[in-house]
Amino acid sequence: MTTSQPKTTHSVEHKTGSKKSLFKATIVAVVVAAAITISFILPAEYGIDPTGIGKLTGLTAIAEAGSAKTEAAAAEITEVPPSAATGGNLLAGSSLSPVIKQRTELKSKTMELTLAPGKGAELKAKMEQDQAVVFSWTSNGQPLMVDMHGEAVNAKADEYTSYWLERAQSAGGGAFVAPFAGTHGWYWKNKGTEPVTVTVTIHGFFTDFYQP
Repeated sequence: MTTSQPKTTHSVEHKTGSKKSLFKATIVAVVVAAAITISFILPAEYGIDPTGIGKLTGLTAIAEAGSAKTEAAAAEITEVPPSAATGGNLLAGSSLSPVIKQRTELKSKTMELTLAPGKGAELKAKMEQDQAVVFSWTSNGQPLMVDMHGEAVNAKADEYTSYWLERAQSAGGGAFVAPFAGTHGWYWKNKGTEPVTVTVTIHGFFTDFYQP
């Protein structure tokens, strides 16, 4: 019994000493890391130099150079010409705003027409340049040949601009902004053997919607 007591006391003292050494090593590591951060990392990365070591070693110059490059890159991005951002198709004086301002009242109108076999007919909206409408049309089941097109003011009888051409379609819809002042609408032709009724609705900004 007397020989085991010194061994037990020695073991406890050894464990206590190991804990103290580990604690001291941890404190030293934290202090060293903080000193490195304050003296070297902050001046080099952020230009913050509370000790003055960054200025003496030139580390603050590194941060300033990086900041200048970032600002220059941002300036290059913000100074891209609008024409480049839109693929070069932007007209002089045009705006990139998604808003198309209108000076006339909002209208809505629905019209119907019936096409005999082998016959065609038109519906047109009279619109000023940049006026916009949302449209929808349907037939009563029979596909039709349809040409959405427009004629400018004072255009010749055979002058028109085609926007959307389909050989056999029973319905259509979308949004339209008039590229020029004039009439814009649809021509349908019934190539079947039975009469077909077409119903068209437009909402938006236009002067008139009629059948020529």
